[in-house]
This record gives sequence, structure tokens and C-alpha cells, in this order.
Amino acid sequence: MSIVVPVYNEEKTVGKILQKIFKVDFGKTKIEVIVVNDGSKDKTLEVLKKLKNKYPIKIVSYKNNRGKTAALREGFKKVRGDVVTIQDGDMEYSPRDFVKMVKKMEEDEVKVVYGSRRLKKRKIHYSGLSFYAGGLLLTYMTNILYGSRITDEPTCYKMFEGELLKSISLKSNRFEFCPEVTAKVLRQGVRIHEVPIAYHPRNVTEGKKIKLRDFFEAVWVLIKYRIIT
Repeated sequence: MSIVVPVYNEEKTVGKILQKIFKVDFGKTKIEVIVVNDGSKDKTLEVLKKLKNKYPIKIVSYKNNRGKTAALREGFKKVRGDVVTIQDGDMEYSPRDFVKMVKKMEEDEVKVVYGSRRLKKRKIHYSGLSFYAGGLLLTYMTNILYGSRITDEPTCYKMFEGELLKSISLKSNRFEFCPEVTAKVLRQGVRIHEVPIAYHPRNVTEGKKIKLRDFFEAVWVLIKYRIIT
């Protein structure tokens, strides 16, 4: 399993999340971790270089910030795993949930698994009302446009069969990865499966980078790839 970690100004948390990843018992599943430094202005790159002596990570880095999807595209070029997944550089998600996602991937005809924050039975926490409403609207819109039945379109935890992901040509650069890859997977007729995951949100003051502009861009991407033949 290849885990791609895009980071931008995450000097305070990237070490903690890498520690969490390498503490997980993945059983017989071997992992590779590719960290993409998306032009961080803080000491993220310095931290990563030190962490390379502690953890078997691959580092991809460039000077200018290009956006999350651009960072992911660079990371995807390096993956060797049969399965590819994504981990943000903060502490909102728990890498332990990758275990149940991989288990789901092992079932017959499962090529894509999303970790859904909305399938948790316990009380769900969100970064704020606007983030909650925006995510819900994007999910409903996806289901209406593409005939899917998913519960959490903008979740970070997305896991793909490696060959399937390589067959998808991603065009966006910023935060449009989620709607673009979701639209293109569904247009191929591939079913998206879901498993419940934990979620510990951070707010804007703690470093959350999603803006209102990104919501409208996501809406446009979903519409665009429904129209384009």
C-alpha cells in the first residue's frame, strides 16, 4: 500500500502523523510512505529531512506552492503499491482506519473505498457549520449527478486500486482532487464503497486551509465532468 502525504506548512504535525502511520499494525500489508512538500514556507522540509533518518519515507519537494492536487499528482507518479491512499499532514484523521479500508479492498470487485465520517454511530464533530453544510451539499450533489449513494464525498481518506488510479488523468491543482477523482471514478462505472472512520477536525485558526472559493470550485468540477463526454 502506498500512502501519499501532501503537506504545506505542517511543521508542527507532520512528525506526529508519520509516527501514527508507522505505529499501525498493517499485518501482511507492506507500506510505502511518500511525503510531498508543497512549497512550505515554514520548517516543514527541515523537519522531514530529520524524520527521514527515523522513518523509511520518500520525500518529494518543490519551492513554490502549487496546491494539494498538484502535490498528490506528483506523489502518485512515485507510487508502487497495489493500493494507493491519501493522508493529510495534520491530525484530523487516524491512520488506524486504513486497516479496515484495506480489508474492504480485499473483497471481490472492490476497487475504491472511501472512509466516511458520517457513518460513525457516535456523535460526529466538524470544523464548523459552514464546513459541515458544504460537505453535505457536495455529497448530495454527487449522488444526484452521478447516481451514486455515498455519504461523504469530500473525505480525505480515499483508497484506490493502483491500476485504476493510474488510469485517471487528473487535471486540477488546488483542492479539487476530491470532486475530480470522484466524478471520474463514477463515470467509469466503478462503485465507491465506504467504511466508517474517526474524525477530529481542526478549525481555520488551527491551520485548516479550505476556503469558500474551494466549495464553488468543487461544485463546478462536479458539474463539468458530468457534462463532458
